[in-house]
Parts: sequence; C-alpha cells; structure tokens
Amino acid sequence: MLNEKLKKYHLILASGSPRRQQFFADLGLDFEIRLKPIKEEFPTRLKHFEISDYLAQLKALPFEGELNKNDILITSDTIVWHNKQALGKPKNKADAFQMIKSLSHATHEVITSVCFTTNKHQKTVNAITKVTFKELSDTEINYYIETCKPFDKAGAYGIQEWIGQIGITKIEGSYFNVVGLPTHLVYLTLNSLISS
Repeated sequence: MLNEKLKKYHLILASGSPRRQQFFADLGLDFEIRLKPIKEEFPTRLKHFEISDYLAQLKALPFEGELNKNDILITSDTIVWHNKQALGKPKNKADAFQMIKSLSHATHEVITSVCFTTNKHQKTVNAITKVTFKELSDTEINYYIETCKPFDKAGAYGIQEWIGQIGITKIEGSYFNVVGLPTHLVYLTLNSLISS
C-alpha cells in the first residue's frame, strides 16, 4: 500500500540491525541498505530523547551531498533511559550484568529516534515506551547473557528474547519500538513526507 505511493522514491536504510531491516521488509517496503561507519558519541549535556535524536541525525551526516532528488535516507538510534542516564550497548559480560541488574524490579524507558533525510529536508521523530521488569535473580541474568549474548542491544536485552518472555511484567507504548523501530511512526512519517 505505502510501497505503491513510494514508487518514485528510493528508500535507503542506513542500519546494520537485522531487526530494523526485517521491520522494513515486513512493512512491504522496497529499500536499499547502505552503511557508513560512525562514532556514536554525544555531548554530555544532552538528556533523554535529545540523545537518540542527536545520534539518529549524526548517522545521516556521512551521506551529506550524496543523496539524489528522490532519495529518502532513514537513520535510527535506540537508547534505554534509566535512573537519569542512557544505557547503550554493553562492553562485556560484566557490563551487561550490571545493566540488567539495574533494570531488575524497576521501570525504564526505551527511546527510539528515526531521522528521515532528503536532499532538501530533514525530519526526526521519536517514540518512548515504558517497560517494567520483575525482580530478576542473578542466575536468570547470567543464563540470559550466556545464552543470548545481548552485546549488540541497548540496555543489554532484547524484549523478544528469553529475558523478555520471563521477566517483563508491564509495557506502556509500542512493543516494536522496544525491539528497535517504532513502525507506526515510520509508516506515518513516510506517508506525510510524500504527501507534503
């Protein structure tokens, strides 16, 4: 449906995430994957969604001057916001353990920002989902880290994996946002971009 409207546009997804790539395929969109390495660093003054907005926009910078008239570049970033700080991807097992331990028996926010860039405009949107974990035992946390190796995930967990199935007691907002892409917002924004 949306793909039909996007016929004269060329979607470029700048993400190596298999989850985000699958979401685009599930939305029925034709897209090209184009990756450019970037150092994911942000100014310490930034808080909450400002961080993911900044990083999503930062990922679009290497494509400057490369986009053709009908190209729509899509870049994205997800953070876990907990105790007034951003949890990124864990560096190692110990880091992953500490992150999950801090999320145990608490509610945190998962924020995903998506940046849409053309050769004339840029628009950034974000979604926030609240996720509550039960109290997780050290054994459960260690089992999850050993089994699923969540080192490529913000906050050291994937909601769609074992830890989400046994540990999450409440979710407020978009489930898909927690997996890594607020699909409803992508659909809405693409529709508004091509009709504006």
